[in-house]
Amino acid sequence: MGHSDQTADQAGGPSRPAPALIRLQAVLRAARFHGIDLDVHDFVGASDDAAPSIPALARWVEENGGTARGLHLQWRDLVRLRDVPPVALMFNDGSAGLMVGADEVNGVIWLVDPFASPDSPPVAVDELRLCAVWGGDVLLVRGRGGGAPVEEPVDFAWLRRLVLGERRLLRDVVLASVVISVLAVFPPLIVMQVIDRVVSFHSMATLISLTGLVVVMAFYEILLSYARRELTLVLTTRLDTRISLAVFDRLLALPLEFFEREQTGNVIGRVSAIYRVRQFMTGRLLSTFLDLFTLLVVLPFLFWLSFSLAWMTVAAAALIGGIILVAMPGMGRMVGRQVRAEMDRSATLYETVAGIRTVKTLALEPVRREAWDEKTASVVTASLDAGRMGNWVASAVMPLDLFINRGIILVGAYLALTAPTADMEAGALMAFMMLGGRVAAPLVGMARLIDDLNEVRSALSEAGSVLNRPTETRALTTGLRPPIRGALAFSDVCFTYPAASGPALSDVTFSVPAGTMLGLVGRSGSGKSTITRLLQGVSRNYTGQLRLDGIDLREINLTYLRRSCGVVLQDNFLFRGTIRDNIIAGRPGLTLEDVIRAARLAGAEEFIERMPAGYDTWIEEGSTNISGGQRQRLAIARAVISDPKLMILDEATSALDPESEAVVNANLRRLAHGRTMVIVSHRLASLVDCNQICVMDRGRVAAIGTHAELLTRSPIYRTLWMQQNRFNDGGGNDAPPPSSLHGDAA
Repeated sequence: MGHSDQTADQAGGPSRPAPALIRLQAVLRAARFHGIDLDVHDFVGASDDAAPSIPALARWVEENGGTARGLHLQWRDLVRLRDVPPVALMFNDGSAGLMVGADEVNGVIWLVDPFASPDSPPVAVDELRLCAVWGGDVLLVRGRGGGAPVEEPVDFAWLRRLVLGERRLLRDVVLASVVISVLAVFPPLIVMQVIDRVVSFHSMATLISLTGLVVVMAFYEILLSYARRELTLVLTTRLDTRISLAVFDRLLALPLEFFEREQTGNVIGRVSAIYRVRQFMTGRLLSTFLDLFTLLVVLPFLFWLSFSLAWMTVAAAALIGGIILVAMPGMGRMVGRQVRAEMDRSATLYETVAGIRTVKTLALEPVRREAWDEKTASVVTASLDAGRMGNWVASAVMPLDLFINRGIILVGAYLALTAPTADMEAGALMAFMMLGGRVAAPLVGMARLIDDLNEVRSALSEAGSVLNRPTETRALTTGLRPPIRGALAFSDVCFTYPAASGPALSDVTFSVPAGTMLGLVGRSGSGKSTITRLLQGVSRNYTGQLRLDGIDLREINLTYLRRSCGVVLQDNFLFRGTIRDNIIAGRPGLTLEDVIRAARLAGAEEFIERMPAGYDTWIEEGSTNISGGQRQRLAIARAVISDPKLMILDEATSALDPESEAVVNANLRRLAHGRTMVIVSHRLASLVDCNQICVMDRGRVAAIGTHAELLTRSPIYRTLWMQQNRFNDGGGNDAPPPSSLHGDAA
């Protein structure tokens, strides 16, 4: 069988991979059949101990441009799958096998071990042997023929589709609600019989019969109510999960340029507005929707009891709806103003907390307090206006609501007194009042629902203003995945930032072979960092040609490109967690040995081993418990752990003290071996050992060459060099300075 001891021999050794790795390998081979390139080390949650779940595996496939679906099949269904791509069968021990064929006539399927060589023959397995280790779970993997999935706008139609995705649960909830609504009609009927038959005629036998009927119906009503609450709880939880996952995925798919232009607190406030919509969908809307079934069942019975009183109830309800509809436009404007004011206040709070170090060091508490007071005043004013408007609407509706609950009994009593031959007897009047009360609750709920709809519409509009922006989903899930060597070629590349007055890059043309150590220098604003942004795929709307190993950069899968590049910035962010977690943040499937190797390359092993917990040392938020030099070395380790063939260092040492800078620079030559390195630095002394140095000026390539060549023929480079080395002994242009990249600098 695919997971027997024979597998170890096919894999080439007695040691057997962990079940979790076998399961990952099975999905990897199934995806590779469809041209989807997966890397086990990229799987979030990879572990030798815990078997990855089917939803996690499906998400892994979909993030890399495929589609996957988990199913639970019986043997009779499995054996009928003929001429299908490889199907991953999930075994009970956490491992997996690949089914590559089935023979229904002979009652066998054909399995291969995920780690077996492609030339290894499959193994025939019958139902008895398979069902001993397989519970029925499979994962079907497919390629995405139409490219990236179509991203639907976040609006009410999107929410409706999410809700309808739970059709089975909705059906069960609706069925339970209909039965409960029908049962709700019987208690008033029983009361009517008690008053008209038992009390009037002193019939003990009828009372006993009705009592037994009440007990039986109460039992079923309690049981059904429990079932409906349980189903509703599951439904709301599933909807909450689907909305939360979809929103966060959409947020992560937005390009970096969007986050750079928008205020972070404002973005968070707008996205958080979707949770108001979520609460509305899973709270008031669902409860009102269920109450409507009671209304639909009870109304016909009300007309049967008293046609006149029923019409009065319906007319009062129609007037309630009319008042709400008239008030909706003004209420919507006020609620929208309230939502925007609350988001502005949230943005101020986030900005203050995020910049608390600056607030404290510059004694800006009074300034920030004044800003907070202004935002709070705006929120209070908007909330007060919206509340007053809602109060007026509630006051206008209240007389009609009171008429439904209390006035109807007076009218019914009048009808009973003035028309003694009518059907409105005492019992019927009491039954009508009981059912009328059941009708009033859904009507009031509908009125409040319409009122809440204004707030939900405003919240959804604010969330949509962020989540409906163009995303990088297509670039992240489609495109080529060629082997990266690191040869770069710019040809007439031009780029302009949005709303900028002039181009950041103009006709940039140069090329360097793989393995080149390229330095980028120039005055501030010359376009150095813009080049690195283009190389990372952050900005893709440039003109001209930018090729990596002869392939247009825009044709390469964006996720693959970024994972193939190691990037170290001037101010690197470390997540709250252990040192080990931060180093393997981008490749969660790597081992401690990989972490140690990367730390050694980055020169971080020495200080990590001195820490009390070593690689399990906890890094606090903001990296306050490590120095700037240590943070940069950890960032370099995080960048090199995947052994990238292209590394980008954008002012990676400019914020360090001389000693830390010397330690970091001492490792660059060792890191550069076998890689293309693009180094942006204002300190020319750290670039003298580069194979090529590109001098940028006002978005153009002013010159390119070695350090010695540029001193001779580039006035800009020579001027920058003289400005930084004017106090050196001799002051000559042709004397090479001591390089901080040599090993003795450390």
